[in-house]
Amino acid sequence: MAHRWKNTLTAQDVTPYSAFLNRRQLMTGLAAGGIAGALPRSAAAQNSLEPNTFEEITNYCNYYEFGTGKEDPARNAHRLTIDPWTVRIDGLVDKPGDYSFADILSQMTVEERIYRFRCVEAWSMVIPWNGFELADLLNWVGVQSNAKYVAFETALRPDEMPGVSSRVLDWPYVEGLRIDEAMHPLTMMATGIYGKDIPKQNGAPMRLVVPWKYGFKSIKSVVRISLVEEEPPASWNVANPREYGFYSNVNPEVDHPRWSQATERRIGSGLFAKREPTLMFNGYEEEVAGLYDGMDLRTFF
Repeated sequence: MAHRWKNTLTAQDVTPYSAFLNRRQLMTGLAAGGIAGALPRSAAAQNSLEPNTFEEITNYCNYYEFGTGKEDPARNAHRLTIDPWTVRIDGLVDKPGDYSFADILSQMTVEERIYRFRCVEAWSMVIPWNGFELADLLNWVGVQSNAKYVAFETALRPDEMPGVSSRVLDWPYVEGLRIDEAMHPLTMMATGIYGKDIPKQNGAPMRLVVPWKYGFKSIKSVVRISLVEEEPPASWNVANPREYGFYSNVNPEVDHPRWSQATERRIGSGLFAKREPTLMFNGYEEEVAGLYDGMDLRTFF
């Protein structure tokens, strides 16, 4: 199991909140007051790595349950009812049950982390998430020794989600992680963005964030978490296994069959901005490469 991530920043590294919101300073992470810096060491050394605006993050996103256009989720997700919200945690855990979102939050330590976000469609952002480590939630319910994977499921509300009338995917949306990936300290359940509750179009009230994987791996509006022995299904992998592997790690050397993954377009950088080189594991190679020692990352993509 991975060691807990150690924050090396101090109070002197904290960017003033007003400057943070106005994008006036280069961001390398936050510290103090329970806020953990989270940019990868390899990425933090690069220039121009500042968070996207709240408007960019919340108006340009994928959430196919509300439509396949980039702006469809922002237009349609207001229909989603998120209070009350219950998450079923079951399978190979000591304390299975239906947990209210409020009860989960009462047991977790919420902090702010700035993560790179890379979409399989070759665009990227930098997002300041609020949330807690998935490992803390799993430890709270007790992971049994024979659990090898964690399976996730998104809410399915046909009356609230106009996009599920399409057959682009089999619903509900499902995803999965290996247990060591789930327990890694970078893996978090996000509940907010920029210190505000996470908007519905971004996966309210709680979504997975795995920053070294393509964005579709970070399943939104989670209603079920199951600890299992066998590799669980993942929606895009089931829909098109040739194009979307179970692991979905950001790897610039493994192209999507229909486009290159060697570079990415940073949202907010302008229509004619130069594309940026894509970093291995989205810049988190030093933190997570050890999870895949001995694996052929072209076969297990």
